Amino acid sequence: MPITNVYAFDFDGTLTTHDTLLAFIRYAKGTKAFVEGFLRHAHLLVLMKLHLYPNWKAKQRLFSYYFRGMTEETFNALCRSFAADSRHLLRPAGIAAMRQAAAEGAELVVISASIDNWVRPFFEGDDRLPPVTVIGTQIEVRDGRLTGRFLTRNCYGQEKVERLLALYPHRETYHLTAYGDSRGDRELLAFADQGFLRSF
Repeated sequence: MPITNVYAFDFDGTLTTHDTLLAFIRYAKGTKAFVEGFLRHAHLLVLMKLHLYPNWKAKQRLFSYYFRGMTEETFNALCRSFAADSRHLLRPAGIAAMRQAAAEGAELVVISASIDNWVRPFFEGDDRLPPVTVIGTQIEVRDGRLTGRFLTRNCYGQEKVERLLALYPHRETYHLTAYGDSRGDRELLAFADQGFLRSF
């Protein structure tokens, strides 16, 4: 069986210049609500940084505070408009690496701890960007409204490896190149045949 080349890219801080969770909250809710929410959750964020409170739980609490009860239609519309208005956040070097890999026939995956609803639109409707599969944290929706909970595990750390294996289970059949920038990418970079930290 021929070996396939798979390129896996982290999104926040790797393909983008900023964390998009924070940027999206500010975009969707405005600066005042953004600041008020962070002040309300400051104690959890401090505990998270001290490794005394789980990363996924702090993230879910923050997400729930801002978006619980919003209709899925409204949320997805915000995600699409955010991506359309925020393509300047994409790093030119990262996009160049993606286009080069695609030109060589590789399969491209963007794998992110961010919510896939706003990551995916960054790569849709733009002919300058190659086709990619987006894997991200998924949100729970009931009766057309966001519950504020995550449907999947936070796509961070070892979960990135597990989600990639779910998509490409036969590891012996592909050569994996991965790009990341933070602690949440270490397991994916170690799993890859070639792993690049903060470098294209």
